[in-house]
Amino acid sequence: MSNSGYNVAVVGATGAVGGEILRVLERRDFPVAGLKLLASARSVGKRLTFSGKIYPVEELTASAFAGVDYAFFSAGATRSREFVGAAIAAGALVVDNSSAFRMQADVPLVVPEVNQRDAQDNQGLIANPNCCAAILAVAIWPLHAAFGLKRVVVSTYQSASGAGAQAMAELEEQTRAHVERRPIEKKVFPHQLAFNLFSHNTRISANGYNEEENKLVEEIRKLFHLPELAVVPTCIRVPVLRAHSESVVIETERPVSVATARAILARSAGVKLVDDAVGNHFPMPLEATGDLDVHVGRLRLADADGHSLALFISGDQLLKGAAWNAVQIAEELIKRR
Repeated sequence: MSNSGYNVAVVGATGAVGGEILRVLERRDFPVAGLKLLASARSVGKRLTFSGKIYPVEELTASAFAGVDYAFFSAGATRSREFVGAAIAAGALVVDNSSAFRMQADVPLVVPEVNQRDAQDNQGLIANPNCCAAILAVAIWPLHAAFGLKRVVVSTYQSASGAGAQAMAELEEQTRAHVERRPIEKKVFPHQLAFNLFSHNTRISANGYNEEENKLVEEIRKLFHLPELAVVPTCIRVPVLRAHSESVVIETERPVSVATARAILARSAGVKLVDDAVGNHFPMPLEATGDLDVHVGRLRLADADGHSLALFISGDQLLKGAAWNAVQIAEELIKRR
Protein backbone atom coordinates (compact mmCIF):
# COMPACT_ATOMS: atom_id res chain seq x y z
CA MET A 1 0.00 0.00 0.00
CA SER A 2 1.18 3.51 -0.84
CA ASN A 3 1.17 6.15 1.88
CA SER A 4 -1.33 8.10 -0.20
CA GLY A 5 -3.69 5.28 -1.06
CA TYR A 6 -4.03 1.82 -2.52
CA ASN A 7 -2.86 0.11 -5.67
CA VAL A 8 -5.97 -1.08 -7.51
CA ALA A 9 -6.45 -3.50 -10.40
CA VAL A 10 -9.67 -3.74 -12.42
CA VAL A 11 -9.96 -7.04 -14.27
CA GLY A 12 -12.30 -6.80 -17.24
CA ALA A 13 -11.76 -3.05 -17.37
CA THR A 14 -13.13 -2.70 -20.91
CA GLY A 15 -16.45 -4.42 -20.11
CA ALA A 16 -19.71 -2.85 -18.95
CA VAL A 17 -19.17 -3.60 -15.25
CA GLY A 18 -15.44 -2.93 -15.38
CA GLY A 19 -16.06 0.51 -16.83
CA GLU A 20 -18.67 1.14 -14.16
CA ILE A 21 -16.21 0.15 -11.44
CA LEU A 22 -13.82 2.79 -12.71
CA ARG A 23 -16.58 5.42 -12.67
CA VAL A 24 -17.62 4.42 -9.15
CA LEU A 25 -14.03 4.55 -7.88
CA GLU A 26 -13.80 8.07 -9.30
CA ARG A 27 -17.27 9.07 -8.07
CA ARG A 28 -16.51 7.90 -4.54
CA ASP A 29 -13.03 9.41 -4.51
CA PHE A 30 -11.62 6.00 -3.61
CA PRO A 31 -7.98 6.38 -2.44
CA VAL A 32 -6.28 5.09 -5.60
CA ALA A 33 -2.51 5.46 -5.55
CA GLY A 34 -1.89 3.26 -8.59
CA LEU A 35 -4.20 1.72 -11.16
CA LYS A 36 -3.89 -1.32 -13.42
CA LEU A 37 -6.45 -1.93 -16.14
CA LEU A 38 -6.45 -5.61 -17.10
CA ALA A 39 -8.31 -7.36 -19.90
CA SER A 40 -7.86 -10.01 -22.59
CA ALA A 41 -5.07 -9.77 -25.16
CA ARG A 42 -7.41 -8.33 -27.78
CA SER A 43 -7.98 -5.24 -25.60
CA VAL A 44 -4.28 -4.50 -25.09
CA GLY A 45 -3.44 -1.11 -26.57
CA LYS A 46 -6.72 0.51 -25.63
CA ARG A 47 -6.53 3.50 -23.33
CA LEU A 48 -9.03 4.55 -20.67
CA THR A 49 -9.29 7.76 -18.68
CA PHE A 50 -9.52 7.76 -14.89
CA SER A 51 -9.52 10.97 -12.84
CA GLY A 52 -8.17 12.94 -15.78
CA LYS A 53 -5.27 10.58 -16.43
CA ILE A 54 -4.97 8.12 -19.31
CA TYR A 55 -4.11 4.51 -18.49
CA PRO A 56 -3.20 1.74 -20.95
CA VAL A 57 -5.05 -1.56 -20.87
CA GLU A 58 -2.67 -4.40 -20.03
CA GLU A 59 -3.06 -8.10 -20.68
CA LEU A 60 -4.47 -10.17 -17.83
CA THR A 61 -1.73 -12.56 -16.74
CA ALA A 62 -0.79 -14.30 -13.51
CA SER A 63 2.12 -11.89 -13.02
CA ALA A 64 0.02 -8.74 -13.43
CA PHE A 65 -0.90 -8.41 -9.75
CA ALA A 66 2.46 -7.56 -8.21
CA GLY A 67 2.00 -4.72 -5.72
CA VAL A 68 -1.80 -4.67 -6.03
CA ASP A 69 -3.79 -4.08 -2.82
CA TYR A 70 -7.34 -4.43 -4.17
CA ALA A 71 -8.32 -6.34 -7.30
CA PHE A 72 -11.85 -5.99 -8.65
CA PHE A 73 -12.66 -8.91 -10.96
CA SER A 74 -15.39 -8.54 -13.55
CA ALA A 75 -14.35 -10.75 -16.47
CA GLY A 76 -16.58 -13.79 -15.94
CA ALA A 77 -16.33 -16.98 -13.91
CA THR A 78 -13.77 -18.69 -16.17
CA ARG A 79 -11.26 -15.84 -15.88
CA SER A 80 -11.89 -15.57 -12.14
CA ARG A 81 -11.16 -19.25 -11.58
CA GLU A 82 -7.99 -18.91 -13.64
CA PHE A 83 -6.51 -15.75 -12.12
CA VAL A 84 -7.99 -15.04 -8.68
CA GLY A 85 -5.47 -17.39 -7.06
CA ALA A 86 -2.58 -15.46 -8.58
CA ALA A 87 -3.98 -12.16 -7.33
CA ILE A 88 -4.36 -13.50 -3.79
CA ALA A 89 -0.86 -15.01 -3.88
CA ALA A 90 0.49 -11.57 -4.82
CA GLY A 91 -1.11 -10.10 -1.71
CA ALA A 92 -4.24 -8.54 -3.21
CA LEU A 93 -7.68 -8.57 -1.64
CA VAL A 94 -10.01 -9.73 -4.42
CA VAL A 95 -13.64 -8.71 -4.81
CA ASP A 96 -15.05 -10.99 -7.48
CA ASN A 97 -18.20 -10.13 -9.46
CA SER A 98 -18.58 -13.54 -11.09
CA SER A 99 -20.50 -16.58 -9.90
CA ALA A 100 -17.32 -18.64 -9.54
CA PHE A 101 -16.95 -18.56 -5.74
CA ARG A 102 -20.26 -17.23 -4.39
CA MET A 103 -21.45 -20.49 -2.87
CA GLN A 104 -18.04 -21.71 -1.72
CA ALA A 105 -18.31 -22.20 2.04
CA ASP A 106 -15.07 -20.42 2.93
CA VAL A 107 -15.73 -17.38 0.70
CA PRO A 108 -17.89 -14.61 2.17
CA LEU A 109 -20.73 -13.38 -0.03
CA VAL A 110 -21.38 -9.79 0.95
CA VAL A 111 -23.86 -6.94 0.63
CA PRO A 112 -22.52 -4.27 3.03
CA GLU A 113 -25.95 -3.14 4.27
CA VAL A 114 -26.71 -6.75 5.21
CA ASN A 115 -23.60 -8.66 6.30
CA GLN A 116 -20.45 -6.56 6.04
CA ARG A 117 -19.12 -8.37 9.13
CA ASP A 118 -18.77 -11.50 6.99
CA ALA A 119 -16.22 -9.64 4.86
CA GLN A 120 -13.79 -9.52 7.78
CA ASP A 121 -13.39 -13.31 7.75
CA ASN A 122 -11.85 -13.69 4.32
CA GLN A 123 -8.90 -15.54 2.85
CA GLY A 124 -8.14 -12.79 0.37
CA LEU A 125 -11.39 -13.27 -1.55
CA ILE A 126 -14.88 -11.79 -1.20
CA ALA A 127 -17.71 -12.62 -3.60
CA ASN A 128 -20.15 -10.07 -4.97
CA PRO A 129 -23.71 -11.44 -5.25
CA ASN A 130 -25.87 -11.89 -8.30
CA CYS A 131 -27.36 -8.53 -9.27
CA CYS A 132 -30.96 -9.46 -8.39
CA ALA A 133 -29.91 -10.93 -5.05
CA ALA A 134 -27.98 -7.78 -4.07
CA ILE A 135 -30.87 -5.47 -4.94
CA LEU A 136 -33.44 -7.69 -3.22
CA ALA A 137 -31.28 -8.08 -0.10
CA VAL A 138 -31.00 -4.32 0.46
CA ALA A 139 -34.78 -3.93 0.29
CA ILE A 140 -35.91 -6.83 2.47
CA TRP A 141 -33.11 -7.12 5.03
CA PRO A 142 -34.44 -4.31 7.26
CA LEU A 143 -37.92 -5.84 7.03
CA HIS A 144 -36.49 -9.20 8.09
CA ALA A 145 -34.76 -7.56 11.05
CA ALA A 146 -38.07 -6.08 12.17
CA PHE A 147 -40.60 -8.79 11.35
CA GLY A 148 -38.69 -12.01 10.56
CA LEU A 149 -38.92 -13.62 7.14
CA LYS A 150 -40.74 -16.89 6.55
CA ARG A 151 -41.11 -16.81 2.77
CA VAL A 152 -40.14 -14.59 -0.14
CA VAL A 153 -41.92 -14.66 -3.50
CA VAL A 154 -40.18 -12.52 -6.10
CA SER A 155 -40.65 -11.86 -9.81
CA THR A 156 -37.80 -10.02 -11.50
CA TYR A 157 -37.93 -7.65 -14.44
CA GLN A 158 -34.31 -7.79 -15.63
CA SER A 159 -32.88 -5.25 -18.00
CA ALA A 160 -30.53 -5.83 -20.92
CA SER A 161 -27.63 -4.45 -18.89
CA GLY A 162 -27.59 -7.69 -16.92
CA ALA A 163 -26.19 -9.40 -20.00
CA GLY A 164 -23.58 -6.72 -20.72
CA ALA A 165 -22.88 -3.95 -23.19
CA GLN A 166 -23.56 -6.07 -26.27
CA ALA A 167 -27.02 -6.94 -24.98
CA MET A 168 -27.82 -3.27 -24.43
CA ALA A 169 -26.65 -2.50 -27.96
CA GLU A 170 -28.82 -5.35 -29.30
CA LEU A 171 -31.92 -3.93 -27.61
CA GLU A 172 -31.24 -0.52 -29.13
CA GLU A 173 -30.67 -1.97 -32.59
CA GLN A 174 -33.75 -4.19 -32.42
CA THR A 175 -35.83 -1.18 -31.41
CA ARG A 176 -34.54 0.83 -34.37
CA ALA A 177 -35.16 -2.11 -36.70
CA HIS A 178 -38.72 -2.51 -35.44
CA VAL A 179 -39.53 1.18 -35.89
CA GLU A 180 -37.94 1.21 -39.36
CA ARG A 181 -39.70 -2.08 -40.25
CA ARG A 182 -36.42 -3.90 -40.92
CA PRO A 183 -35.77 -7.55 -40.05
CA ILE A 184 -34.83 -8.00 -36.41
CA GLU A 185 -31.60 -9.88 -35.69
CA LYS A 186 -30.97 -11.93 -32.55
CA LYS A 187 -27.33 -12.42 -31.57
CA VAL A 188 -27.03 -12.05 -27.78
CA PHE A 189 -30.45 -13.30 -26.70
CA PRO A 190 -32.30 -16.33 -28.06
CA HIS A 191 -35.51 -14.30 -28.43
CA GLN A 192 -36.35 -10.80 -29.59
CA LEU A 193 -36.12 -8.45 -26.60
CA ALA A 194 -37.48 -5.26 -28.16
CA PHE A 195 -41.24 -4.97 -27.53
CA ASN A 196 -41.16 -8.38 -25.85
CA LEU A 197 -40.23 -10.17 -22.63
CA PHE A 198 -39.24 -13.74 -21.89
CA SER A 199 -38.13 -16.12 -19.17
CA HIS A 200 -34.51 -15.52 -18.21
CA ASN A 201 -32.27 -17.14 -20.79
CA THR A 202 -30.45 -19.62 -18.55
CA ARG A 203 -30.72 -23.41 -18.43
CA ILE A 204 -33.71 -24.95 -16.66
CA SER A 205 -32.52 -27.19 -13.83
CA ALA A 206 -34.02 -30.45 -12.62
CA ASN A 207 -36.03 -28.61 -9.94
CA GLY A 208 -37.87 -26.61 -12.61
CA TYR A 209 -36.10 -23.34 -11.84
CA ASN A 210 -33.56 -21.78 -14.19
CA GLU A 211 -29.99 -21.03 -13.17
CA GLU A 212 -30.71 -17.36 -12.44
CA GLU A 213 -33.58 -18.31 -10.15
CA ASN A 214 -31.52 -20.91 -8.30
CA LYS A 215 -28.75 -18.36 -7.77
CA LEU A 216 -31.26 -15.97 -6.24
CA VAL A 217 -32.52 -18.63 -3.81
CA GLU A 218 -29.07 -19.81 -2.75
CA GLU A 219 -27.54 -16.37 -2.42
CA ILE A 220 -30.33 -14.79 -0.37
CA ARG A 221 -30.13 -17.74 2.01
CA LYS A 222 -26.36 -17.33 2.36
CA LEU A 223 -26.48 -13.53 2.73
CA PHE A 224 -29.15 -13.73 5.44
CA HIS A 225 -27.71 -16.83 7.13
CA LEU A 226 -31.11 -18.48 6.68
CA PRO A 227 -30.33 -21.79 4.92
CA GLU A 228 -33.96 -22.98 5.03
CA LEU A 229 -35.66 -19.73 3.96
CA ALA A 230 -38.40 -20.36 1.39
CA VAL A 231 -37.65 -18.27 -1.70
CA VAL A 232 -39.81 -18.59 -4.82
CA PRO A 233 -38.36 -16.61 -7.77
CA THR A 234 -39.46 -16.09 -11.36
CA CYS A 235 -36.81 -14.28 -13.42
CA ILE A 236 -37.88 -12.45 -16.57
CA ARG A 237 -35.89 -10.46 -19.12
CA VAL A 238 -37.64 -7.21 -20.15
CA PRO A 239 -36.92 -4.55 -22.82
CA VAL A 240 -35.34 -2.04 -20.44
CA LEU A 241 -31.80 -0.81 -21.07
CA ARG A 242 -30.59 -0.53 -17.49
CA ALA A 243 -31.71 -1.22 -13.90
CA HIS A 244 -33.58 -4.28 -12.70
CA SER A 245 -36.97 -4.23 -10.98
CA GLU A 246 -38.56 -6.82 -8.71
CA SER A 247 -42.09 -7.45 -7.49
CA VAL A 248 -41.84 -8.96 -4.01
CA VAL A 249 -44.18 -10.50 -1.46
CA ILE A 250 -42.74 -11.39 1.93
CA GLU A 251 -44.43 -13.56 4.55
CA THR A 252 -43.35 -12.68 8.08
CA GLU A 253 -43.09 -14.31 11.48
CA ARG A 254 -44.50 -11.28 13.27
CA PRO A 255 -47.38 -8.99 12.24
CA VAL A 256 -46.39 -6.22 9.83
CA SER A 257 -48.02 -2.87 9.20
CA VAL A 258 -47.52 -0.73 6.12
CA ALA A 259 -46.84 2.37 8.20
CA THR A 260 -44.16 0.65 10.26
CA ALA A 261 -42.56 -0.93 7.20
CA ARG A 262 -42.50 2.44 5.44
CA ALA A 263 -40.85 4.11 8.43
CA ILE A 264 -38.23 1.35 8.65
CA LEU A 265 -37.38 1.55 4.95
CA ALA A 266 -37.21 5.36 5.03
CA ARG A 267 -34.29 5.20 7.45
CA SER A 268 -32.56 2.10 6.09
CA ALA A 269 -29.08 2.32 4.56
CA GLY A 270 -28.99 1.90 0.79
CA VAL A 271 -32.75 2.40 0.40
CA LYS A 272 -34.60 5.27 -1.25
CA LEU A 273 -38.30 5.20 -0.41
CA VAL A 274 -40.37 5.99 -3.51
CA ASP A 275 -43.93 5.44 -2.36
CA ASP A 276 -46.24 8.26 -3.44
CA ALA A 277 -49.73 6.78 -3.70
CA VAL A 278 -51.39 10.15 -4.34
CA GLY A 279 -49.14 10.87 -7.30
CA ASN A 280 -49.05 7.21 -8.37
CA HIS A 281 -45.25 7.48 -8.31
CA PHE A 282 -43.37 4.32 -7.42
CA PRO A 283 -39.96 2.78 -8.25
CA MET A 284 -39.02 2.85 -11.94
CA PRO A 285 -35.85 1.63 -13.64
CA LEU A 286 -35.51 4.94 -15.46
CA GLU A 287 -35.19 6.77 -12.15
CA ALA A 288 -33.10 4.09 -10.46
CA THR A 289 -30.52 4.22 -13.26
CA GLY A 290 -27.37 5.91 -12.00
CA ASP A 291 -28.46 5.86 -8.36
CA LEU A 292 -26.42 3.98 -5.76
CA ASP A 293 -29.53 3.33 -3.67
CA VAL A 294 -32.27 0.76 -4.25
CA HIS A 295 -35.68 2.36 -4.83
CA VAL A 296 -38.47 0.75 -2.79
CA GLY A 297 -42.20 1.45 -2.80
CA ARG A 298 -45.74 0.28 -3.62
CA LEU A 299 -46.06 -1.05 -0.07
CA ARG A 300 -49.31 -2.83 0.77
CA LEU A 301 -50.56 -5.73 2.86
CA ALA A 302 -50.81 -9.02 1.00
CA ASP A 303 -53.10 -10.92 3.36
CA ALA A 304 -55.87 -10.32 5.86
CA ASP A 305 -53.98 -11.30 9.01
CA GLY A 306 -51.12 -8.83 8.53
CA HIS A 307 -48.31 -11.36 8.06
CA SER A 308 -47.56 -10.58 4.40
CA LEU A 309 -46.31 -7.42 2.71
CA ALA A 310 -46.07 -6.64 -1.00
CA LEU A 311 -43.57 -4.16 -2.41
CA PHE A 312 -41.89 -3.15 -5.67
CA ILE A 313 -38.21 -2.29 -6.07
CA SER A 314 -35.84 -0.99 -8.72
CA GLY A 315 -32.05 -0.89 -8.58
CA ASP A 316 -29.26 -0.17 -11.00
CA GLN A 317 -27.88 -3.56 -12.02
CA LEU A 318 -24.49 -2.10 -12.94
CA LEU A 319 -24.19 -0.21 -9.64
CA LYS A 320 -25.75 -1.82 -6.55
CA GLY A 321 -26.05 -5.01 -8.56
CA ALA A 322 -22.35 -5.04 -9.42
CA ALA A 323 -19.82 -2.19 -9.42
CA TRP A 324 -21.00 -0.11 -6.48
CA ASN A 325 -21.49 -3.13 -4.22
CA ALA A 326 -17.92 -4.26 -5.01
CA VAL A 327 -16.37 -0.87 -4.29
CA GLN A 328 -18.54 -0.46 -1.20
CA ILE A 329 -17.18 -3.72 0.21
CA ALA A 330 -13.63 -2.36 -0.16
CA GLU A 331 -14.60 1.00 1.34
CA GLU A 332 -16.04 -0.68 4.42
CA LEU A 333 -12.93 -2.83 4.86
CA ILE A 334 -10.77 0.29 4.72
CA LYS A 335 -12.96 2.03 7.30
CA ARG A 336 -12.71 -0.91 9.70
CA ARG A 337 -8.93 -0.94 9.42
